[in-house]
Amino acid sequence: DAGLEVESISPIGKIDGVFVAELIDISKHPNADRLSVCKVQLKDEELSIVCGAPNLIIGQKVPVALPDTVLVDFNTGAELKIKKSKIRGVESEGMICSEVELGLSSDHSGIMVLPENTTIGDSLFDVLGDWVFDIAVTPNRSDCFSIMGIAREISVLLKKDFNDSKLHRNISYL
Repeated sequence: DAGLEVESISPIGKIDGVFVAELIDISKHPNADRLSVCKVQLKDEELSIVCGAPNLIIGQKVPVALPDTVLVDFNTGAELKIKKSKIRGVESEGMICSEVELGLSSDHSGIMVLPENTTIGDSLFDVLGDWVFDIAVTPNRSDCFSIMGIAREISVLLKKDFNDSKLHRNISYL
């Protein structure tokens, strides 16, 4: 009704098949100086995962990709299918992910640490998932060239009061 056409809707990142787990044990890898063997709790299941991240701390809530999950590298666009494997002789049953591996940012300094109140076993998409709406705006609707303009237009169409104080607080500028 507003003359704005949604051309596409796509999820942010590649986080299907990734779940929230808690780090419950960390030990040095027996055959590698820079690797750790981590035990993570994922609902009723305990997994052993080999990880090379420097920022591992027991008790952290972390994203874990399970076998058969396909991740996409943020920097290269390359796909990576997660599978059970032996890394230097130690079984690894998944992957503790960084933001790069989840397609969320270019930060590859270590694993992504989730808020303490995140529920173990939840899908990462349910925790962090969001959508990108690609909206076609015609030249005569320059008032809709921003998120604020589109929000204002939607409030008019829905006959709702427009309160931009929440919008200012929740917009992250890239």
